[in-house]
Amino acid sequence: MFKNVIVYRIAPAWSATLEQVEESLARAAFVECSATQEKSVGWVPPRGEAHGAFAESVDGQWILKLMIEAKAVPGSVLNRRVKERLAQIEAAEGRKPGKKETREIKEDAKLALLPMAFSKQASVAVWIDPAARLLVIDAASQAKADEAVTCLVKSIEGMAVTQLQTTSSAAAAMSAWLTSGEPPVGFSVDRECELKASDESQAAVKYSKHPLDIDEVRQHIAAGKLPTRLAMTWDDRVSFLLTESLQLKKLAFLDGVFDGAAARDDDGFDADVAMATGEMSPLIAQLLEALGGEVVLG
Repeated sequence: MFKNVIVYRIAPAWSATLEQVEESLARAAFVECSATQEKSVGWVPPRGEAHGAFAESVDGQWILKLMIEAKAVPGSVLNRRVKERLAQIEAAEGRKPGKKETREIKEDAKLALLPMAFSKQASVAVWIDPAARLLVIDAASQAKADEAVTCLVKSIEGMAVTQLQTTSSAAAAMSAWLTSGEPPVGFSVDRECELKASDESQAAVKYSKHPLDIDEVRQHIAAGKLPTRLAMTWDDRVSFLLTESLQLKKLAFLDGVFDGAAARDDDGFDADVAMATGEMSPLIAQLLEALGGEVVLG
């Protein structure tokens, strides 16, 4: 749980109880794709239990789960079927179908092939911190996070969110930390970084398992390259890769962080959620502080 996260601010006007969120998500529950359906998106119980709650609260933190199922027909198979149909029409009627008719033939071929296509399911964990008014999406790409946010806003009436904005951009802050050799209080810089030029060349330099407190890195920054990602550790407890768009990737809880979790009375789900959110809440707060604080839009 929580490997790559994007953090959003929940609008101050929104307020809902856990029960109201549960009812809203139940109305948008996930249903598997039908035979000719390419994609289905909906909510499932985050605990993984059949007929379980769609919104779980652990230590005041709300956990949801979005399920995405997609079916895809291989392009080569679809193109072969279309070519066969076009050849049949040309042989039988002595004409070549136009663009519009070809598109229709392609759509018909896709509908005929979809029932035989394999489906893939992927889930997206969603964490709402109602007290801090934060929404955290566990998604490796911005596109998947956007899909989860869109589904959440559509499902829960009155909910609105914006992606976090900070006084100092992540790229500018990472540049300063690397140039000065002084990371913010509570954080350390690790041994992975990518620097990229902002001009048309898009020249990039990547360091992996390499010390970053060297003149070469500072020279690249002085020449105009900006960090697009930087490996860091918070409080010797959580390591992550900070990106220029303020995403936290490759989150990993370090040895010893979860010691004692098994001693809790609740099940594995509750222990994992409590420990993960308990670590990430102060991490996010301190990272925002290190970036000059949050800019409140409007």
